Amino acid sequence: MCTRYNREDVNEIVELIADTLCTIRPSIRIGGDDIPTDQVRDRLLRLDSSHLEYVFDCLRKNTTQIRNIRAYLLTALYNAPATINHFYQAAVQHDFPGI
Repeated sequence: MCTRYNREDVNEIVELIADTLCTIRPSIRIGGDDIPTDQVRDRLLRLDSSHLEYVFDCLRKNTTQIRNIRAYLLTALYNAPATINHFYQAAVQHDFPGI
């Protein structure tokens, strides 16, 4: 990951994930909703390198101002396993209509 993306960016993501996995709070705010910590942990533990690449690619393409980058990244990471397939499917259909 560090050869393809900035090492500091990768380390920030890893630190955010570690902080979230180690929290003792009963819930974590994700996208404006309070989600039970165990549910967030389960989702984050399912992440692999493809999910991180997906989040980095989405960040690179984003043109809107992000006011709370920590909350944005945590939401993106939490949603990555549920949205990655549809994102890439939509991208392929855009690039190759009729497939």
